[in-house]
Amino acid sequence: MEVIQQFVNGLSLGSVYALLALGYTMVYGIIKLINFAHGEIYMLGAYIGFYVIQQFKFGLIPTLLLAMLGCAIIGVIIEYLAYRPLRNSTRIAALITAIGVSFFIQSVMIYFVGADTKPFPQIIDNKNYDLGLFMISKIQVIILVTSMILMVLLQIIVKKTKMGKAMRAVSVDPAAAQLMGINVNHTISFTFAIGSALAGAGGVLIGLYYNSIDPMMGVAPGLKAFIAAVFGGIGIIPGAALGGFLIGIIETFVSALGFTAYRDAVVYAILIIILLVKPAGLLGKHLKEKV
Repeated sequence: MEVIQQFVNGLSLGSVYALLALGYTMVYGIIKLINFAHGEIYMLGAYIGFYVIQQFKFGLIPTLLLAMLGCAIIGVIIEYLAYRPLRNSTRIAALITAIGVSFFIQSVMIYFVGADTKPFPQIIDNKNYDLGLFMISKIQVIILVTSMILMVLLQIIVKKTKMGKAMRAVSVDPAAAQLMGINVNHTISFTFAIGSALAGAGGVLIGLYYNSIDPMMGVAPGLKAFIAAVFGGIGIIPGAALGGFLIGIIETFVSALGFTAYRDAVVYAILIIILLVKPAGLLGKHLKEKV
């Protein structure tokens, strides 16, 4: 019974990691960039949600939608200003820029809102449901359902829409996609917008779950979501979702066993093992890169 309870807790945490990991994997799949500023987008989503609720007293769905829209716009701006000029430069230059953008956003937020932790407004009247084998809270149900809906919508966008086909074409061969009449810049911007919107939703959901936000809240989840993306197979959308859920479940079980202080170490150890044993991830295929 305790095992099932921890599994449910892990799923709700893992669903937020999955939303973040999807942003990492989409951007990597398109332009082979690890966007280390992605955790900060998630943090900005939480703050947008915080101020929307404080100022306008909106409910959950309008708050989520506004946070997603705000983060999508921020994601597009970051791509346009920071990453697009470096698109033809070395990968290490783009990676260092991503880390720089991450620190820049943290510093700007600390300057404007302060470094203190803020309590997230509780717009949900939380209660626990006893289902016999396990208990689940209303907030956990909302997190799981919202995450699942967003993941399904993402799959529909990627598989069924014209822009989704363009994204898949650009990820395979940007030059050939451009020759076929696809606007590569618009496609990449759209990818950043979608990934950032998912991160924004994750920020609001985790604010509700933990009832606190701060400017550094995106650092650890951002790294764990990156690990989740690598774990599942970076560049593969179902792999990122699977990796997110698995990391959440593993972390929850480690805490339940009394090793809360070591749960981050366990997650990073998993990354090292995966890179040694199966570098392409659980669902990834090993492909030789042309030099």
